[in-house]
Amino acid sequence: MFNFIKFLSNKPKSYLEEQNTMKKYLIIGLGNIGPEYAQTRHNIGFKVLDKLAELEDLNFETAKLGAVTTLKLKGRSVLLLKPSTYMNLSGKALQYWMEKENIPLENVLVITDDINLDYGVIRVKTKGSNGGHNGLKDIQNVLNSANYNRFRFGVGADFGKGKQVDYVLGKWNDDEKAAMPERLERSAELIKSFVLAGITITMNQYNNS
Repeated sequence: MFNFIKFLSNKPKSYLEEQNTMKKYLIIGLGNIGPEYAQTRHNIGFKVLDKLAELEDLNFETAKLGAVTTLKLKGRSVLLLKPSTYMNLSGKALQYWMEKENIPLENVLVITDDINLDYGVIRVKTKGSNGGHNGLKDIQNVLNSANYNRFRFGVGADFGKGKQVDYVLGKWNDDEKAAMPERLERSAELIKSFVLAGITITMNQYNNS
């Protein structure tokens, strides 16, 4: 009996109370932990989730493999996740929370920066290549599939040959900072649309907006 009680006390708590798996969602914003990365282009996934949390008056808390918070949207339960694994092991955090909360892959949305889109352009896809992005590479390897929903936030490609890493790990310029609030609010709206209206309607309404 003592061992059973000890097992229960050590069992990680569940964040989503919803029992219907089709009403559970995981939104994972990719980024790197630490203040030195906070304002870099590569951390737009964290930034989008921070804006959504701010708008919904939510607070992240430290949990296994990341910082998490939950959002209720018209009968749907949403887990927001900022992995603490660093970008190259993003798949580890995604897989852990998918399995722990029993969330189907079709209800997962991965937020990532994309150098192939102009700054601020947002685009949602249901599948695609990793485009050389280390976070997406790891997710694809862990899932053994490229068929997962991703929300790509354009950061542009204003860099010279061999300077891509410096660029994505660089900080936003003044023009980008000025446009950021509206882009983040639009991104928060997109996430809620994904949960409430589904991927197809969200793509039609928000892609390239």
